[in-house]
Amino acid sequence: MHKIPNPQTPQTNSLLITPNVPLADKNWFGTGGSAKFYCEPADAHQFQQAILYANTHQLEIFILGQGANILISDEGFDGLVIRPMLTNITTLSLNETTALIKADAGVTMPNLIDHCLNNNLLGLEEFSGIPGTVGGSVYINLHYFEFLLANFVIAAEVVHKKNGSLATVDAQWFKFGYNDSELHKKDYFLVNATFKLMLATDEQTAFAKGRKTEIIRHRAHRYPQVRTCGSFFRNFFPHEVTLEVDNKKIIFVAYYLDKIGVKGTLKSGNAIVSPQHANMIVNLGNATSTDIITLAREMQKLVQEKFGILPQAECQLIGFKNFPLL
Repeated sequence: MHKIPNPQTPQTNSLLITPNVPLADKNWFGTGGSAKFYCEPADAHQFQQAILYANTHQLEIFILGQGANILISDEGFDGLVIRPMLTNITTLSLNETTALIKADAGVTMPNLIDHCLNNNLLGLEEFSGIPGTVGGSVYINLHYFEFLLANFVIAAEVVHKKNGSLATVDAQWFKFGYNDSELHKKDYFLVNATFKLMLATDEQTAFAKGRKTEIIRHRAHRYPQVRTCGSFFRNFFPHEVTLEVDNKKIIFVAYYLDKIGVKGTLKSGNAIVSPQHANMIVNLGNATSTDIITLAREMQKLVQEKFGILPQAECQLIGFKNFPLL
């Protein structure tokens, strides 16, 4: 283990870097090998220390949240895994109609949603029941039906990969898209984000809390809740497909996966396509990441053979020496 002292608070705020840390218990699939090095910074200064440690030792960096949208190679990750444990939520401003809430990268979305509802702040409850941290959710521009997290982000603090410097950016900096943001370039990592939310009456909040419960119930009925990354493949972009129904392009990858009949039947080892949703793969208990990749490749192959289009991963593939899909 390595302790990296913080120059601002030398003896009380050092960052612990630990070698050979298993990652299978730190992601929703429950698969994958170990991190060569691992740390859990508790504040922005420790986050900076972690970045500088990686640079000094020429280590690749992976930022891990709750591990809800990732698949880690069975060989693990040959670098430094940083799991931010920054968990502060702060009200920056408040008026008669809106509030600005700053949440650290390590805050879970369920906890942030509860905090907002308990303070009569509405908007984020649309993402109820989706696992993940603020860091991961901003990274992928979390979405559910027509709701996008980008609609609420107005500013953020990020740390630079090369020198550990902190910068404050606005929403435009992120260049948000579907499953996309500037963070995908991996030149910067999120430290915290500021959200603009609506200040509600007690009655409006009670309705929103009921809506949260209904969204969670709906998701539990439609989607598997354990040992999955959620949607494995992203939806197609309109220019990628030709099939139309009622003059609308069919972009939903689950539509094509349903048509080839893989739901609840197609398996590889201990990985299976969920019987609840054709675009979700489930670890039946002791699947490997190799099982999951083999199954995903077969899903790609079947869709390509029948429809001439190739599904692309939405799930983040971590630690693979070579791109493992078709």
